[in-house]
Amino acid sequence: MLEGKKILIGISGSIAAYKMAALTRLFVKAGADVKVIMTDSAQQFITPLTLATLSKNPVYSSFIKGDSGEWVNHVELGLWADYFIIAPLSASTLSKMASGNSDNLLLATYLSARCRVVVAPAMDLDMFAHPSTQKNLELIQSYGNIVIKPNHGELASGLVGEGRMAEPEEIIEFVSNLTLETQELHGKTVLVTAGPTYEAIDPVRFIGNHSSGKMGFALARICALKGAKVILVSGPSNEQISHPNITFLSVQSAHEMHQTVVSHFAKADITIMSAAVADYTPAQVSAQKIKKQDSDLKIDLVRTKDILKELGQLKKENQLLIGFALETENEQENAHKKLLTKNLDFIVLNSLRNEKAGFGFPTNQIQIIDRDGKINNYELKLKEEVAIDIVNKIIEKLHA
Repeated sequence: MLEGKKILIGISGSIAAYKMAALTRLFVKAGADVKVIMTDSAQQFITPLTLATLSKNPVYSSFIKGDSGEWVNHVELGLWADYFIIAPLSASTLSKMASGNSDNLLLATYLSARCRVVVAPAMDLDMFAHPSTQKNLELIQSYGNIVIKPNHGELASGLVGEGRMAEPEEIIEFVSNLTLETQELHGKTVLVTAGPTYEAIDPVRFIGNHSSGKMGFALARICALKGAKVILVSGPSNEQISHPNITFLSVQSAHEMHQTVVSHFAKADITIMSAAVADYTPAQVSAQKIKKQDSDLKIDLVRTKDILKELGQLKKENQLLIGFALETENEQENAHKKLLTKNLDFIVLNSLRNEKAGFGFPTNQIQIIDRDGKINNYELKLKEEVAIDIVNKIIEKLHA
């Protein structure tokens, strides 16, 4: 997502400047081209040599380059960047940004930048909470700058509160999300299912599967970043998600999944059924924990409702319905048959033949099969990247 992006990092004077070594390394590792500007006070916390080594580019801190007398073109730097990340943002630099002061290279470059500017404040809790600081944050946001809110935590003063700069991993994820943000799905409602279902045997035991929910959560997030209103219905999962465009609904069983999905299906323009819903559930659920006995225990299982098939029957002409298939043999043939019998617009085929794909892995390798049997093959990728491929295929279908 950040491959080839030009990232300009501006570091102001704060103890949190030490974290910029990790952030620089993360951006470079993600494939970005990184340049760094430092204020004089920032150099008291981390050396330019460290950042030059990690970024593989010279570090800029003055309008004049070394002893050569050569001018550092702040305008050129501002025009070069795709994103200007000012982190840590001190109260002093914030105040100067709000007023248009340009008494150092970082600020002069900021005033020349035409790219998106993202700031990550770092200061003590009383400084951050001060009315002047809050007013300045509102001002720079009114100019179009984006603020990553600081975290609540232990501060350099020893106090605990809001003002701790976002961690490097949080900043890079934030910027990655910005690169994905478009309005290609604006005005669309997307229904996504995720995770497993747990079918109760008794109050403490259940039948389930190894689905983590990662794929469905990634799909929900990418759809939201593309401008859609998302309804995410998930079985038990440790995944977390937070986005103003996402409504999260938690379910446990296949029955609950069926009720929730069917109740929201009519208002969905696009439905992506990535959940691993149990095909069978115990015919009887014991009200008490089943005690271990000398004899074998037999549990009668009955079929759960075929949610995908029911949605295919309910589907209107203006709705897109996407399903998933996890096959171990005759993969493409079985997946295409499922696509046709369930009335899907396309199906995503997962294969257990690849040892790094499927349940429990951060990666997946898929094929997308259309109704006419056309197959799109994809390489092994992180599930987040797989989600982008699937959503791009949906967008392609919408414009076909």
